[in-house]
Amino acid sequence: MLTGSELRRKFLKFFESKQHKILPSASLVPEDPTVLLTIAGMVPFKKIFLGTVPRPFPRATTSQKCVRTNDIENVGKTARHHTFFEMLGNFSFGDYFKAEAIPWAWEFLTEVLELPKEKLWITIYNDDDEAYQIWHEKVGIPEERIIRMGEETNFWAMGPTGPCGPCSEIYYDLGPEAGCGQPGCGVGCDCDRYLEIWNLVFMQFNRDENGNLTPLPKQNIDTGMGLERICSVVQGVRSNFDTDLIKPLIVYTAELANAEYGKDEKTSTSLRVIADHARATTFMIADGILPTNEGRGYVLRRILRRAIRHGKLLGIQEIFFYKVANKVIEIMGDAYPELVEKKEYILRVIKIEEERFQETLDQGLQLLNDIILKQKEGNKLVLSGEDAFRLYDTYGFPLELTQEIAEESGLSVDLEGFEAEMKIQRERARAAHKEADHVASGLGELLNKANLEKTDFCGYDRLEVEAKVMAIIEGDRLIESASKGQEVKLIFNSTPFYAEGGGQVGDRGFVLGEELEAVIEDTQRFVNGIIVHQAKIKNGKVNVGDNVKVRVDSGYRRKVAANHSATHLLHKALRNVLGEHVQQAGSLVSPDRLRFDFTHFQPLTSEEIREIENQVNKAVRANYVVETITTSLTEAKQLGAIAL
Repeated sequence: MLTGSELRRKFLKFFESKQHKILPSASLVPEDPTVLLTIAGMVPFKKIFLGTVPRPFPRATTSQKCVRTNDIENVGKTARHHTFFEMLGNFSFGDYFKAEAIPWAWEFLTEVLELPKEKLWITIYNDDDEAYQIWHEKVGIPEERIIRMGEETNFWAMGPTGPCGPCSEIYYDLGPEAGCGQPGCGVGCDCDRYLEIWNLVFMQFNRDENGNLTPLPKQNIDTGMGLERICSVVQGVRSNFDTDLIKPLIVYTAELANAEYGKDEKTSTSLRVIADHARATTFMIADGILPTNEGRGYVLRRILRRAIRHGKLLGIQEIFFYKVANKVIEIMGDAYPELVEKKEYILRVIKIEEERFQETLDQGLQLLNDIILKQKEGNKLVLSGEDAFRLYDTYGFPLELTQEIAEESGLSVDLEGFEAEMKIQRERARAAHKEADHVASGLGELLNKANLEKTDFCGYDRLEVEAKVMAIIEGDRLIESASKGQEVKLIFNSTPFYAEGGGQVGDRGFVLGEELEAVIEDTQRFVNGIIVHQAKIKNGKVNVGDNVKVRVDSGYRRKVAANHSATHLLHKALRNVLGEHVQQAGSLVSPDRLRFDFTHFQPLTSEEIREIENQVNKAVRANYVVETITTSLTEAKQLGAIAL
């Protein structure tokens, strides 16, 4: 019997023999800012498929780690739902097409894996006669085992517009004993008899805004086969959870809980949830994701805390989940050596998150159980948004966890009420900034009214320029001139003054004319790239249209620049001492101090602080030569840039 690791290796080697380049799995954190997590094998190649970057090779094959949480409530309850899975795929970037992709898929399944041909069924898109011809005439599939289906199941698109095309799915017949027994049972039935194991996507069209399809100049192939699914077929088990990729985790967790897998459905569900979530948690942390309250960090926290709660359902009182994650590393470490390299870090992050949640879990569960009991006694089937928010804000319960526990007792959660409470909290957090926001909003209206063009910033090359006064603002009005003693905002056509941004304060300096002397006390950037200088007129008068000399205070700029460099030195030292998961989360750079906000999962120890200080001071004393390079963001990252 093939193991999951052997199956993965055979797939990659098979396509390598077909001149495909074997690539390592991409990170679960995609480069595409529109995607939260890597959810499919094609995600790392999206730019190649869209044609926005040149193809580095014509063919590729991968086993891509993926995380999906859209059906998380079903994970543990079914044989196929997962948060973490591996997607086996072969890809053609304008090279081969259906005539090669279809026979190769058949060859791998029937000759390499030796699956019985009579068990395999094929679906194609209704109008895809080319795919039908290849399957029927070239491969030799009987006509009755090729099913034509509609756009909902057999037409793939990257979005409402752009590359798209028909797809062909391969199903494996698990036999009548796995089916529903209904007379009309067949491919496409909701029962478990016909298991989809491989999807072959033929990207051959471009869809425009009107829905019109035109042939692509270069046709692409994108295929995906879930490793866990095909593993269940090859190993002859009914559930993905019974494969050697996941079953050892279930057995290990059962030992920790002194429970028996298969004894009852509630116990088995919890064991499956923990096994699945341990895989997702381990790989997400290895790829630099930390538990937080937003974005992909929130996804991780939700997965992790759901697993901890299922441990509690099994009767596990102590922290345990990091032990299951350690088992994941044992099983997957050969295929993914980064798990072994980051083992201590992964387990430490999980352990700390477990300890934090354990502090409030029992109290939160008791409160939630009391609320549910009270609602049921009053024949009320909805848990209020206020209660759900209290559990989230005070006890660290992700909303989805509260929903799941409530649903187990036949209750729903008032989601609108929860969002209303969340909105109130956000408004409280913003209260301190409201006045500044109103000022900025009014200034923005004035600037729009003045119909000004973008300010030409030249401060990287020069600290002094001749400039023209384009507008003068006092309070909430545009004025034509300003005299000694007035405090106004000045806008020039060109300026060497750096506007506040990226945590760095704005420049200060001077404005000089024949009789004019003004001091610039702050610099800000507003709508349409207009740079606004907060000025105090010391002597003389300034008029709209005047030509003046604008000079940055070089001493002030130098001190700010030194602290800006210090933030980079600090960032590097933090990553050296604490780990490469450390990311900049905010900063303040002024002439007399700096503040650097960063992501980490626990407070720093005295020893860590001392070592960070030593590394920064050592770098300062080294007096490195600073070189300025202007380049693209991509090239900057390749050179090692980690903050902007």
